[in-house]
Amino acid sequence: MTTAVIKVIQGDITKMSTDAIVNAANSSLMGGGGVDGAIHRAGGPAILEDCRAIVARQGGCKTGQAVITTAGRLPAKYVIHTVGPVWNGGQHEEAQLLAACYRHSLELAVRHHLSSVAFPNISTGIYRFPKDLAASIAMDTIVQVLEQEAALREVVLVCFDEENLHYTQQYYNQYIRPA
Repeated sequence: MTTAVIKVIQGDITKMSTDAIVNAANSSLMGGGGVDGAIHRAGGPAILEDCRAIVARQGGCKTGQAVITTAGRLPAKYVIHTVGPVWNGGQHEEAQLLAACYRHSLELAVRHHLSSVAFPNISTGIYRFPKDLAASIAMDTIVQVLEQEAALREVVLVCFDEENLHYTQQYYNQYIRPA
């Protein structure tokens, strides 16, 4: 059983002082709307510089994968960028790809000796992933990884809107807290 703490809060991920925050990025890594744009704006040009270097080296980031950059002016030390799947009815491996986002982000944190990570609700905005399903996939995947990675001490799910907060707390209270 893991000794890590999982928290669910409503707030602004750009204010989190965890070792890393996760960015729901697009595959170009060049910033965009939603949480991606907010992180790039708050963190400043250093994040974009690191993203450009990654793109030059490997050509962007594929759906389900993750890369790490500086956090620039953010209170976190690093930003882990992951590309969530666009919801297309659930018949195109969207659930597996979303789980991969959480798993690869946490694995990257472990490889960089980080102990605390804050996640947004990946793919639930303009990518239209059903928020209830996304919350269950996120929680299940995080718990599975934490059971195997003792180095991780804290994972915070930072919900921006009430609906994501409702589903994430509901799933946490129903399945995680009793354990």
